[in-house]
Amino acid sequence: MNKKEQLQLTEGSKYKIISIGGKDNALETEGVFKGFATIGIDEGGLVIELDESHHEMQGTVRIVPVHAILAIDILDEKPNEKADDDKLTSQYYG
Repeated sequence: MNKKEQLQLTEGSKYKIISIGGKDNALETEGVFKGFATIGIDEGGLVIELDESHHEMQGTVRIVPVHAILAIDILDEKPNEKADDDKLTSQYYG
């Protein structure tokens, strides 16, 4: 990865997220990234559709708050389809 490339979470990619769980354990969330969610006014989270590793919860959508994330493993990365948006120049009108 060169300096100009930045790693981004991409919709449709499969991730395993380790986040703060209970008092002495971590919560593992594995599934397909669906996007970002806003929680309240200041907080954001990752929207993950749980996969078969969650058994009866498969297909359930979980929001993992950003502040609770400890680690993210990339299991299957999809290309960023919005890459062309970066080429557009933004303008400010005062």
